[in-house]
Parts: sequence; C-alpha cells; structure tokens
Amino acid sequence: MGVMRIGHVSLRVTGDLEKSRKHYEKMLGLYETHRDPDGATYYKCWDEWDKYSVQITPAKEPGANYIAYKVEKDSDLDMFTKRITDYGTKVEQLKPGEIPFVGRAIRFVLPNTTKMVLFAQKEFVGKSVGVHDPDPWPDDIHGCGAMHLDHTLLMCEFDPARRVNKVAECTDFAMKCLDFYMTERLVGGPDKNVLALSFLSCSSKPHDLAFVGGNRNGFHHMAFFLESWDDVGRAGDIMAKHRTRVDQGPTRHGITRGRTIYFFDPSGNRNETFAGMGYFANRDMPIVEWSEENIGRAIFYPTGVINDAFRDEYTAAS
Repeated sequence: MGVMRIGHVSLRVTGDLEKSRKHYEKMLGLYETHRDPDGATYYKCWDEWDKYSVQITPAKEPGANYIAYKVEKDSDLDMFTKRITDYGTKVEQLKPGEIPFVGRAIRFVLPNTTKMVLFAQKEFVGKSVGVHDPDPWPDDIHGCGAMHLDHTLLMCEFDPARRVNKVAECTDFAMKCLDFYMTERLVGGPDKNVLALSFLSCSSKPHDLAFVGGNRNGFHHMAFFLESWDDVGRAGDIMAKHRTRVDQGPTRHGITRGRTIYFFDPSGNRNETFAGMGYFANRDMPIVEWSEENIGRAIFYPTGVINDAFRDEYTAAS
C-alpha cells in the first residue's frame, strides 16, 4: 500500500514543437508512443513498461503542468484522499481517461503550488526488451539511451527572515500524507534547525522526490536514469553533438553520490541524466545530514561550486 514510484511528468514546451520532440526522442533517447491532434506528445524510456513517462504539451510558457506518482492499488487512492483532505488540502477526483491512458486518479496542490497527481493504472505497453529471455538492452537504443524516468526536484520559496519555508511544509506533507521517508537533508540557521533541503524516497532509491529552498516556487528538473559513469560521459558527447545547452557536468553529487549532467530542453526546462544507485536506501537508514558550509560539496562534490544558473534558473510549476 502506498506510493511506489514516479509515474510521469507533464511538461509545457514553447516555440518550435519539432525541436522539443527531437530533444526528447533523438537526443535523450526516448520513444514516442502517442501524439494528440493538438500536438501533445507522449514518450517512454526503453526500460519502462507503462505507456509514457513524459508528456510534452505546446504552451506559451515553459514549466511543469503537474507531476504524477503511481500507487500500488486503486483502493489506495481513497486512503490518500482521506489523508490529504484531513491534512487540510483539497483533493480533486479525476475519472478514468481524464488523464490520457490513465485510470482513476486524484489531483491536489503541494504547499509550493506544484500540482501533483496520484494514479494506480496506466495503459501497459511493456519494456523494449520484453520479459521472456530478454537481452540487457534493445537493438534500437539511441541518443543518450535513457533507461527510465527517475525523480523530480521542486523548488520551494524559502525566506527564514519572513518565516517562509515551503521546503519544510512540502516535506511535512509528503511524509505525513504520502508516506515518503527522508534520506538526506540540509539544515542551517543560527540554531541549525532550519530545513533548507530534503531528499525523500518511496522506494529503495536515494530519492524519488526532492525539495530545495529558493527565491520562488518552481520546477527545477526531472531526471532520467543511466546505468554507469561511462554512460554519463557518452551522454555528454551526445549533448555536444546535438548542441544541447549544458548547465553542469559531467560531475557527481555528494548528496545521493549520483553521477550527473544537467542540461536544458529547447524551452528551458531542465533535465538531468543520473547514473548509479548511489546507495541502498530504506526506512531504517540514518538520515544523512549536510551543513550550510558544505552545500557546494553536497551538490557538486568535485568542485564545491554552484553556478548561478543552477541556483536561480528554473521554470514554473503548475
């Protein structure tokens, strides 16, 4: 019972839609599974089995329409509806098909204004390698060869001087209402008790969802899993070949120990290629805690330097 994993991200893209399609399919390596008459396009990674994990929709401004996570059973939606409602947050019931290829779902707004959806059923299409005597990878792997959508990171308005801390509010909501547990955090302030960053998991991964304090609420990035450090290096070459705008990397994190490249789609939505499990997480694992003076090493371990774009440049959520 409970939230199992990330399901999909619905993303707004601007300008030439074909450039965005080329980015997600040809460069990142996703597979188109459906296209709506209005131009909305759906993609899956080669090691995923649901119909899609990314939806791009034409819009005037970039950002995330919503983020969606998958629960184990349809009855879990009723349990989460009660929890979220009792917490004081409004829940919207969505009929099967209101979200394309998805069964019954619920929608609500996180404290940082991001819309979030929970669902239990999505049309099944299967992995590219199948499940009967499968090969380790498909013959038609292309671009960066993203294996699956891994996690999202959301920015939260953070101003302790005004007693505004959406990181703490979002973290409290996700842990109390959705059963996420904390793997890593950064605390600061004079008394070392102000939560400025939290990484949360609903699985055995270092994180499935993260909240970080910033100037405003927003959508920082969605991450796609690669298998190894070699794959991250190759992804960097692919990005260079496609003239993709790279933000950071190839490098690695202190938090999660993941190897990474951050980059932007043509609309300015940040993506990440994220390699390696980092470590095996579980609910009884001690929380890893980072201090303010080591935030640079926590984010980019080799240099300890956070560039302005990574800190301040991100798109809107909802």
